[in-house]
Amino acid sequence: MEKKLYSVIAGTGSYVPDRRVLNSDFLDRTFFDGSGEKLKKSNQETIDKLAEITGIRERRYAADDQQASDLAFLAADEALKSSGIDKESLDYIIVAHNFGDVRAGNIRSDFVPTLASRVKHKLAVANPGCVAYDLPFGCPGWLQGVIQANYYLKSGDSRRALVIGAETLSRIYDPGDRDSMIYADGAGAVILDAVASDRPVGILSHAARTDAIEHAYMLWMGKSYDPAHAGDELYLKMDGHKLYEYALKTVPLVARECVEKAGLGIADIKKVLIHQANEKMDEAILKRLFKICGGAYQPEVMPMIISWLGNSSVATVPTLLDLLLKGKLQDHALAPGDNIVLTSVGAGMNINAVVYRMP
Repeated sequence: MEKKLYSVIAGTGSYVPDRRVLNSDFLDRTFFDGSGEKLKKSNQETIDKLAEITGIRERRYAADDQQASDLAFLAADEALKSSGIDKESLDYIIVAHNFGDVRAGNIRSDFVPTLASRVKHKLAVANPGCVAYDLPFGCPGWLQGVIQANYYLKSGDSRRALVIGAETLSRIYDPGDRDSMIYADGAGAVILDAVASDRPVGILSHAARTDAIEHAYMLWMGKSYDPAHAGDELYLKMDGHKLYEYALKTVPLVARECVEKAGLGIADIKKVLIHQANEKMDEAILKRLFKICGGAYQPEVMPMIISWLGNSSVATVPTLLDLLLKGKLQDHALAPGDNIVLTSVGAGMNINAVVYRMP
């Protein structure tokens, strides 16, 4: 049987910041709705409701002297060490993010040079043939970078790619918005190798879509909800209810398309890794995926880390993957030949999915 090129994971890494921020740390906040009215419920009630819906009990924030590119470098360095490869053999460094480097206390996005070039500099990769670029694609950005890297490797012109997702959402949220409790910081990375194999292995398929007619502005940048706020800064905003409905309707469709492209059924899938945005939403997505695929619901296929890491945007899926592959998630493990689905949804609105087979 003729051998084909497949993209196989050679190493993974993640960086979880040390600073833990508990739900109780938000008790002294004053929250407002979109019209600038102070919320009538007490902060304790607001916090308890958010924890019930999202599953978030705590989250991690970067240190004041760290920016997204620093987190990206730390995750990338761990991925390189776990892979044992020569960093000079990298053909691509792709960094997914949405806000660039944002300094503590200075809510401005810094994109020049690109975060990918900053990471390449920090890694001291001298090879000029290693192309470094950024990818803004909402929360699915890291997975989209994996999809792009897969094309490069399957072309035969490239051998190896480092794909990183890093974000510091704690720097761009509105303190007067209750949704600020959702956001977190972190980074995750994966190294993909081009491997010739006579059997399907590694990335088997992908699917993606963008819905920008009616759904482009379900996440947007806007002014603070606090009417007394004097600045003109723009903060991350979202229509949580509409986003939930959109994700529940469309994410299972993209995931099913990806599974079918791989020639598999839902019963062939060992684990489903979903963007860590909302625990109840992810559970609902998984239930609908099993339903439309004609399978009996299996909640144990979905590992979750949102309860203690919050939503770090592009970093959630690669961090989840790294912890899973390194045996750091209780009751979750993978073996050779196991198939996993990785899927994400976010600003744009964008959705994507990948099916990966363990070598």
